[in-house]
Amino acid sequence: MGRAVVDFLREDGLTVHGLDLKGDCIHCDIADPAAVKKVMNRIGPVDVLVNNAGILSNNKVEATTPDEWHKVLASNVDSAFYVSQQVIPGMKARRWGRIVNTCSLAAKTGGLTAGTAYSVSKGALTSLTFSLARELASFGVTVNGISPAYVKTPMVTEQLTEAQRQALIAQIPVGRFCEPEEFAHVVRFLVSPLAGFITGEIIDLNGGLVMD
Repeated sequence: MGRAVVDFLREDGLTVHGLDLKGDCIHCDIADPAAVKKVMNRIGPVDVLVNNAGILSNNKVEATTPDEWHKVLASNVDSAFYVSQQVIPGMKARRWGRIVNTCSLAAKTGGLTAGTAYSVSKGALTSLTFSLARELASFGVTVNGISPAYVKTPMVTEQLTEAQRQALIAQIPVGRFCEPEEFAHVVRFLVSPLAGFITGEIIDLNGGLVMD
């Protein structure tokens, strides 16, 4: 998903910096506020922020250890808060900015296949989206979320059995999983000048699995 977003935003002429613990990105533990501050100071002004980092946890409440709970929330919520906190002052000063958070269908369903920590973390990220959208709207900064379900990524293809995948596909009205490029197209729109009147919105991307 992150790779598809990077490719599309580069096509649109943006200079893109990726932060991650692996791959061809800037190495940074974005759950560490000191590390985030150091890297963001090096990068400089940021006009568009996509908070896409996250890890999956399938364990339900009784099987969730304290370490797992803290690790999932640190990766899925704390990281978005720390990076947003670093870029917001510049966005406010320039009176323009775009923040997009990768939320999840799990936040509104209690987790269909996801565990407790993951579902709670995505609920918190949704609330962070609303809070920042309210705070920053008057500065020309929009903050939105995308709530996907079952994007065709290793998180789905490798952590579910073939029987589980087929059972899930049978529940999705469009009859397939979401392609990473489809997720990236939504990001592409939300960070464009055309989306300046959309803020505090969580866009469902689930093939009709949940309609509300």
